[in-house]
Amino acid sequence: MHGQLILFPYYLSLKIRHAMYDHNFLVKSREAEIPTICIGNVTVGGTGKTPHTEMILDTLMRTEEWGRRNLAVLSRGYKRKSRGFRIVDVDGAALTFGDEPLQIKHNFPWATVAVDKDRNNGCDLLAHPEKSQVRNYPAAELIILDDAFQYRRLKPTVNIVLVDYNRPVSKDRLMPLGRLRDLPERIGKAQIVIVTKCPLYLQDEEREQFARDLKIRPDQKLFFTSIDYSQPEAIFPDKCNARYIYSNKAIVFSGIAGDTPLVQYLSGTYKIVKRLSFGDHHRYRNKDIRAIENAIDKWPTAAVITTEKDAQRVREVRKMPPQLKERLFQVPIKVAFLTPEDAEDFRRTLLEAIKVD
Repeated sequence: MHGQLILFPYYLSLKIRHAMYDHNFLVKSREAEIPTICIGNVTVGGTGKTPHTEMILDTLMRTEEWGRRNLAVLSRGYKRKSRGFRIVDVDGAALTFGDEPLQIKHNFPWATVAVDKDRNNGCDLLAHPEKSQVRNYPAAELIILDDAFQYRRLKPTVNIVLVDYNRPVSKDRLMPLGRLRDLPERIGKAQIVIVTKCPLYLQDEEREQFARDLKIRPDQKLFFTSIDYSQPEAIFPDKCNARYIYSNKAIVFSGIAGDTPLVQYLSGTYKIVKRLSFGDHHRYRNKDIRAIENAIDKWPTAAVITTEKDAQRVREVRKMPPQLKERLFQVPIKVAFLTPEDAEDFRRTLLEAIKVD
């Protein structure tokens, strides 16, 4: 009962806010001029929005309908120090653009990646470069909106909501007692729902249980994806000493919402001798680097491994010790559907949702 009283003000504010947008009362949602795909969730972090954004970029790139068109990604650029609309430069800094947009640009240099807190303004400028002060990018023909499900001023062409397999929404609670940032009922506004971070195989009964728990309607599509880790790659290739990748020990550090899957993956190859966990989107400072150096002093043959997202911020550390650069690796991740049939079904569903006349 006490918990319900604590959550009631937040619950009520969310109900009122969404009702106002749903009924165009004082506030309105508008559509962009071009197709938009929103990737979002109803929880605080950790559902895999960035790798799913990359998966959708890759999916569209491989289709006849969109493979030759100008695709763009628009993000808020969480924790960046800059303001307004910016086009992400592949050689730019996480402090300027945010680590996730920078990661997407590194992995898809051909795509236009932009940041803007005002998503309506960002969509307008991406579609009309002549209105922007930058003007060195092609006019977008489709925009993927990273983490915009709560941005109600913009009505996407298609909403894709992600749900963590390990944290069922039906068993979670609103902040601050849980990790829900939005009402679970809002999942009903999505055309596509994806349960992420699944084991490689799910029984039909478990899939059906998720559909019931999430209250999936016949007009919605439910998919399941897993995390696919790649082999560690050097963060500083020109300084790397490849022998460290063959070590049997690893020092692991990260600043993400949850690093347990990464540690479990690496444990299949390495003995994890030290694990350093920082806050999500952590900005690495000299004291953090010293903590990693102390671990190196204790285990001098160990590789030092972090996430692909952390690598964007690590590159900005000004005084990175040479002994750390030579053994510092990132683990790229991708998402994969559980079966080829699921992947093809998702492709068809997505193309139908964004079909233009």
